[in-house]
Amino acid sequence: MTTPQGEIELVVVAYRSRTQVEELLAGLPADLPLVVVDNSDGSDGLADVVRARPTGRYLEGGGVGFARAANAGARSSSAEYLVFLNPDTRPTAADIATLVEDVATDPRCAASGGVLVEDDGRTQLGVGGWEPSVLRAAVHAAGLHKLLPTRGIFARPAVGETVELDWISGPCMAVRRQTFLELGCFDEDFYVYNEDMAFGRTVREHGLYERLRTDVAVAGSSGGSGAPSLEMMRLRGASMRRYVGKHRSTPVTAAIVGLVGLGYAVRAAEHVVLRNRQRAREHWAYAMGAFTGRATVGGRVVTDR
Repeated sequence: MTTPQGEIELVVVAYRSRTQVEELLAGLPADLPLVVVDNSDGSDGLADVVRARPTGRYLEGGGVGFARAANAGARSSSAEYLVFLNPDTRPTAADIATLVEDVATDPRCAASGGVLVEDDGRTQLGVGGWEPSVLRAAVHAAGLHKLLPTRGIFARPAVGETVELDWISGPCMAVRRQTFLELGCFDEDFYVYNEDMAFGRTVREHGLYERLRTDVAVAGSSGGSGAPSLEMMRLRGASMRRYVGKHRSTPVTAAIVGLVGLGYAVRAAEHVVLRNRQRAREHWAYAMGAFTGRATVGGRVVTDR
């Protein structure tokens, strides 16, 4: 896909998500260039889907997690602009063009992302957010972010609302490829989750910014990979611990991790009382990931502090 700004290529990281990728591609022009990095290495026949497209490229990911796979896709591309998409997102060609225009027309804009919305049109929690601090962790742990939406860690702006964030989430995000490479790409210390938070930090350190386009509402879900939800929730907690531990002092890390972990443990207990066993297990998995810093995928340790 060539625009007035230059050539665009999509970068999609997949894991046992052939159906999701098929649905994503069905809503986009057939000649739109894309590279799919498959972390399940063709276990579901995804390679055939990608290679059937005239400008589709398929790469085996080798189960290396999101950050490494996304970086591999970016480094293999020659397009001027890249758009990272999760398999479970459903952007239009117009959405993609809008995000690319942001990074094409403003050299200081390192990334532009759309907001994912639920079936009812509400923005999903975590489309971006702010640098974790003890105060923000306390607000999130206590559930006060519902009353104080700009004081927690994760943002949930309304569609069309103007908001300034420290980082934006990457399920639908455009970058200028050269800028992305110069910034070091996504931090590969993270298997999955918090690599977007880390990228936002790098962007700020270089005097650049990321833009969240709340007027670009993209349908999407929070579970587009084939990995079990409990593994993913534990990874979320472990990745948060890793991020905080990498960038904050030991006492501050202990405070933030303790607050966030305790908050999810309390949520788990609440769901036990409500007899929502699955949600209770998910919240407990997050707490254990945060407390231990350890998480596995398919029995293989992928994050350990």
